[in-house]
Amino acid sequence: MAAFAQRHSILPVSLLPLDMLRPHEMTIEERVQSLMKDLEERRVQERPILVDSKTMIILDGHHRTEALKRLGARRIAAVLVDYDSDLVSVDSWRPGVRVSKDLVRSAGLTGKLLPPRTSRHRVNAEIPRADTPLDELMR
Repeated sequence: MAAFAQRHSILPVSLLPLDMLRPHEMTIEERVQSLMKDLEERRVQERPILVDSKTMIILDGHHRTEALKRLGARRIAAVLVDYDSDLVSVDSWRPGVRVSKDLVRSAGLTGKLLPPRTSRHRVNAEIPRADTPLDELMR
C-alpha cells in the first residue's frame, strides 16, 4: 500500500484508432480467443491498454488489442504515456530474460515482434478502468 500512496495522479483514458497502434510482442491464440468471448459477453472494454505517446507502440494490452481487432472494432480505450519518462519501467515476466525500453522500442518500430509475455511494464501512476462499451469501439 505504501507504494500506491507515492504514485502520481490518475492518467486519462483516450479512445485511439486501432490502425495507428504498433505491437512489440506476439500474442497467444488461446488468450485472444478467451478475450474475444469475454468482450462479446460483457460488451465492454474494462481495462485500457498502455501506449507510448511518441511511437504509438503498445506497451501493455496486445491480447485486448488483437481481440478487439478481430471483433471489428475501430478504436480502443488506451492510456498514453511518455515511455522515456521515469513514470514507466520495464522488466520481464520470464525469469532470466532481460528487457529494456530500447528492445521494446526496436521491436515495435521494426515489426520484429518479441515472444508473448516478454515485457512487463509498470507505471507509477493510477490507471483507471475504461469501462468503454463495445458499441462505442466499433464506430
